[in-house]
Amino acid sequence: MKQFKDIIPYSLLGAAVCAAVPGVAKNKIVDRPNILLIYFDDMGYGDLGLTGNPNIATPNLDRLGRQGVWFTNYYTPSAASTASRYGLLTGRYPSRSGFGWVLKPNSKLGIHSDELLLPEALQEAGYRTAMVGKWHLGSTDRSYYPLQNGFEEYFGLLYSNDMLPPKWPDMNLMEGNDVAEVNPSISKLTRIYSDRAISYIKRNDGTPFFLYLAYAMPHTHLDPEKPFAGRSKRGTYGDVVEELDFHVGRVIQSLKEEGLEDNTLVIITSDNGPWLIWKELGGSSGLFKDGKGSTWEGGHRVPFVVYAPRMLEPRVDPTLISGLDIFPTLLSIAGYKIDKNRVVDGMDISRLMEDPSQIKKFDNRPFFYFGLGQTLMAVREGKWKLHIKQYSQLEGAKKLYFDGKLPLLFNLDVDPSEQYDLADQYPEVVARLQKLIDEKRAEIQQTGSFWGKTICK
Repeated sequence: MKQFKDIIPYSLLGAAVCAAVPGVAKNKIVDRPNILLIYFDDMGYGDLGLTGNPNIATPNLDRLGRQGVWFTNYYTPSAASTASRYGLLTGRYPSRSGFGWVLKPNSKLGIHSDELLLPEALQEAGYRTAMVGKWHLGSTDRSYYPLQNGFEEYFGLLYSNDMLPPKWPDMNLMEGNDVAEVNPSISKLTRIYSDRAISYIKRNDGTPFFLYLAYAMPHTHLDPEKPFAGRSKRGTYGDVVEELDFHVGRVIQSLKEEGLEDNTLVIITSDNGPWLIWKELGGSSGLFKDGKGSTWEGGHRVPFVVYAPRMLEPRVDPTLISGLDIFPTLLSIAGYKIDKNRVVDGMDISRLMEDPSQIKKFDNRPFFYFGLGQTLMAVREGKWKLHIKQYSQLEGAKKLYFDGKLPLLFNLDVDPSEQYDLADQYPEVVARLQKLIDEKRAEIQQTGSFWGKTICK
């Protein structure tokens, strides 16, 4: 098996955070670049060396962060899997979907045929499209499958890797619309997903491509392959993350070998924060409170890196962005014009990727946090975050933070861990943010969804 030194030179591992790449362009994304979107499952903000984890070795991901644009204020569209992926691929708040947070193998609903998904639009723009990995936008009807929603190729699982027999029916590893294997070994998923991604990259024919690589882990059920089992100081969870890091290195190396690194935009992030109820088998939110399933910062704040060393100069960027922005951004880069009548909640951040001075356009853009049952629970505007409802998957309803007090107001610039409630000191800020919440809830309820209902509360 290849070692880390075969993927990247050891001399790069200790590079400064903003180490320059020889021959880098002066912040210009090339026309119609290839797009590689890498989506981890349940990886927390604190799970990488780049973000301060001392016990998980992630040299490849750390290097990509140091040589890319590392956005430190990135929010995933939801703190739960299905909803997050809906927001990612549509650019719309998950409360518009008409279904809940997490679809089960027997869930009757899925992605609606009238939704416009990122791969559908990119295909119209002349891109080849492929997906490898976890779908989780519907599995009980073929109309929900990836091939029916813009992907020309698909290989992976239609839902989470813990939805296993005997609680659930047999799990099918899919090749397109067909079953390739029943109840595959979870331990091999990271490797075979990476192999499939590499194969796709090597089959490129010069046509721009969109490859969505959605890994199954570090979502439980955790099962690292033998070469990685017992390797990390952080236990099984660390083993799985180190395995992911190794194989991401292989995928990036394949871009180099095919001469595609100069014109490929690589985006790396996670669907939501870590699943803390699994304790040592879950990840880390770093300095942020709570994790997956929560509208506290640990549920939504996850790593986000844009790696394009021949297009974008390395930097650390504090601009507040979200997964909702990926849809309009990539379509803008591809030259696709979104119908003005289509509701899209994200914004095009392609210019921001190129030019950090564009931050002023995004400074006070609100981000809305939708919790369990698509309930609108919090909003952030600039440095301020207001909670009007509380929920923690970690503690449930039995133990609420701040003894259940509401509303809660935090200045995230100085208190990113949400430790010091300022609601009583700034009632005018509370009132202004409450108005934003009321207006957004009313707008979504009025707009409805393609399924004829919304779940927004």
